Amino acid sequence: MDITLQKSTIQKQSSIEITGSKSESNRLLLLQALFPKIELKNVSNSDDSNLMAKALASKEEVVDIHHAGTAMRFLTAYFAVQEGRKTILTGSKRMKERPIKILVDALRELGAEIQYVENDGFPPIQIIGKKLLKHQVTLKANVSSQYISALVLIASKLEKGIELTLDGDITSVPYINMTLSLLNEIGVKTSFKDNLIKVYPSKAQPKPLVVESDWSSASYYFSIAALSPVGTRIQLSSYKKNSLQGDSCLVDIYKHFGVTSTFNDNVITLQKTAKNIESLTLDLKNAPDIAQTITVTCFVLGIPCDLTGLHTLKIKETDRLVALKTEIEKLGGAVEITDKSLHLKASTNIKPMVKVATYNDHRMAMAFAPVALKQDIVIEDAGVVSKSYPTFWEDLKTIGFKISE
Repeated sequence: MDITLQKSTIQKQSSIEITGSKSESNRLLLLQALFPKIELKNVSNSDDSNLMAKALASKEEVVDIHHAGTAMRFLTAYFAVQEGRKTILTGSKRMKERPIKILVDALRELGAEIQYVENDGFPPIQIIGKKLLKHQVTLKANVSSQYISALVLIASKLEKGIELTLDGDITSVPYINMTLSLLNEIGVKTSFKDNLIKVYPSKAQPKPLVVESDWSSASYYFSIAALSPVGTRIQLSSYKKNSLQGDSCLVDIYKHFGVTSTFNDNVITLQKTAKNIESLTLDLKNAPDIAQTITVTCFVLGIPCDLTGLHTLKIKETDRLVALKTEIEKLGGAVEITDKSLHLKASTNIKPMVKVATYNDHRMAMAFAPVALKQDIVIEDAGVVSKSYPTFWEDLKTIGFKISE
């Protein structure tokens, strides 16, 4: 389904409730499967979290997680410790192109029994669950923090826990800290010093946990606020000032665009208060998921930007660096990319009624939506947003966007 967003002006004041964080939900769903007495509230309604929950509840031998990359990594570790169970873990065509070798090698080092079904290093994989007796393992630290989190999440169920040495510069540290903090919340003891993570064997404490709303989903409203007139206010709930989510760095980043953030209880109010900076340079290695949002914000405002730390974007739902370059250039912009950076030149004109391709990537669809505050735009395959934020288009309509199929 393609949709057309006509040039729109949003309401001066609006309010949106955003569902629970996909990142937190998927971690907690796995922990709940390991420790069934944990109660969860405000779980994400995203496709990825629904697929994660369905896979954890499945008794079938073949488990298909479609496009859900986080689920692929976390479930590889989960099924590896389900003693006596045989599982074939598979996914979409794109999922079969996304590497899993580093995680599989680490699990095998711990004693796991995992085989590749089609191509070495890539899903689908066959897993025979067993008791993992080893507890020391080394993992490359600069590829995906989800590999690290996958091992850490199952660690408290291992007889000796885990001692995980991270080799090299660590990517997306906030996501690792999120995983460790959630373990701490349920009573699992951990430590993270230098490049060594330790998780100790322990039993979780049964307690109700409320999932914080998703900061990645909030990023699109930061972009909308940045592109709106001075005085525009958008309220978002439910958010914590001291969030576990790495993308909460949006609060500081969007100050560059004249957006202030005020917390009151669990509500954050975004207000456009000032002019924008003239150029932007950021290292996003700890928050790569908001690179698309920031790039589009800069493009619409005519601000050049240099974004680094983006090496993980090439192995996401699509190669996000190539996709960003392609679609922004369709709109009239100029972008240069390397394998880990993006450089946007300043431009003033945005072409009308351009069809933006989404590449089966929810973040491509949502990141480009704010362009409609300056120019008509068409978003192809708009339903892809259900991966992380199923009500996105309806929520945009409530704040004033003009959208038609």
